[in-house]
Amino acid sequence: MSETTTTTTNTTATTTTTDALRERALKLDAADPLADRRELFALDDGVYLDGNSLGALPAHVPARVQDVLIRQWGELRIRSWDESGWWTAPERIGDRIAPLVGAAAGQIVVGDSTSVNVFKAVVAAARIAGEGRDEILVDATTFPTDGYIAASAARLTGHRIVPVAPADVPAALGPRTAVVLLNHVDYRSGRLHDLPGLTAAVHAAGAVAVWDLCHSAGALPVGLDEHGVDLAVGCTYKYLNGGPGSPAYLYVAERHQAAFDSPLPGWNSHADPFGMTPGYAPADGSARGRVGTPDIVSMLTLEAALDVWDGVAVDAVRAKSLALTDFFLECVEAYVPAGRVTSVTPAAHAERGSQVALRCDDAESVMRRLIERGVVGDLRRPDVLRFGFTPLYVGFADAERAARVLAEVLAESAGA
Repeated sequence: MSETTTTTTNTTATTTTTDALRERALKLDAADPLADRRELFALDDGVYLDGNSLGALPAHVPARVQDVLIRQWGELRIRSWDESGWWTAPERIGDRIAPLVGAAAGQIVVGDSTSVNVFKAVVAAARIAGEGRDEILVDATTFPTDGYIAASAARLTGHRIVPVAPADVPAALGPRTAVVLLNHVDYRSGRLHDLPGLTAAVHAAGAVAVWDLCHSAGALPVGLDEHGVDLAVGCTYKYLNGGPGSPAYLYVAERHQAAFDSPLPGWNSHADPFGMTPGYAPADGSARGRVGTPDIVSMLTLEAALDVWDGVAVDAVRAKSLALTDFFLECVEAYVPAGRVTSVTPAAHAERGSQVALRCDDAESVMRRLIERGVVGDLRRPDVLRFGFTPLYVGFADAERAARVLAEVLAESAGA
C-alpha cells in the first residue's frame, strides 16, 4: 500500500471516529436530565472547563446583587441587618450548603476565607483532642495554603506537623496524633480520597478528622454526617459558583459544638454580640465559627447563586460527572496520538473527583493555545493540564470538542 493510500485510509478512519463520537455526544446531551441547568448560567460559545477554579456566573445573580446594593444598602441602609436578614445570613446560607455536603442544618456557618477557616478548624480540633496528643498529620500533597496554615497552627499550639500521603494515614496514626487534615480531592490530580475509611481510621486512633472540601462540594456526595466527620472547610467559588472571593464555610459536627474553642473569638461569635462586654462568652451552635462583620455583598451573591441547586440531587450530579470524565478520556484516547498525554487522574470511579488532569510536555504553551481556541482549562506547573467538569453547565459535546481541539493543538506542536 502506498504512503498516499495509507494517509487517506487513516484520515478516513479518523473522520469516522470523530463523527461517531460527535453523534454520541449529541445523544448523551439529549438524554441528560441536567441539561436544562446550562440555561441558568451566563456562558458563551466556548468550552469552559475551569469551574474547579472559578464557577460560571448564574445568570440571575446580577439582578439580585443590584437589589442588595440599591435597595437593601442604598435605601434601607442599617435597617437591612434586620429587615433584609443580613445578620442571620452566615447561618442561613450555611443551611443551604448543608444538603450539598450531607449535613443536617445548624452545623455550617458561612464566612471568611478557606484559609481562615482551616486555621480555626485545626486549632479547635487540637484543643478538642486534648492533652497528650501533640501531632498534626497533614496531607503531604495538600494545597499549599492548608500546609502553611496547619504549620502555623502547630507552632501556636505546641504541636508538630507530620506530612503523610493520604493512603499512608492509617499506618501513621498513633497515640500522639491529635488532628488529621486531609483534602477530599487532590487539587492537582483529581484523585478522590477515601473520606469514610480515613475518617474511621482517625477516630479509631482517638484523633480528630478535618476535611478540606474545596474540590468536592457541589461535584460529588460528601456525607459529612453519615461518615462522622468532625470538622470540615470549603470554598464556594468553584463548583458552588459563588463568585470570585466568595466566602468560605466551616462545618462543626453538632457533637463538637459545645467544645469548639475558636482561636479567633470575634464579636460576631459572642453569645451577646451587642452587649460589648470585655469578657468573651461563645454563642451556641454554628455561630461559634463566626468572627467579625460578615462580608454581606459577597455573601448574598453566594446565596443567590445557590438557587441553581434547587431541585438538583447531588447523586445525579455525580453520575453525570463520572459519565463526562469517562467520555472525555475516551475522546482523548481516540483523538490524541499515543504518548502525547498521560492521565494522572485515576480511572476508577471511586478514586476520581470531577476533573481530569493530563501530564503533557510543554503544558503551558498547550493550555495557552487551547484557551485561544475557546477551550478554557488551567495549568498546574510544570506539566499538568487540568480540565474541570461542572455537571450543571458542561455537556458531552463540550467534552468531545475539548478533546478534539487538544489533539489539533498537539498535532500542530509536533509539526512545528
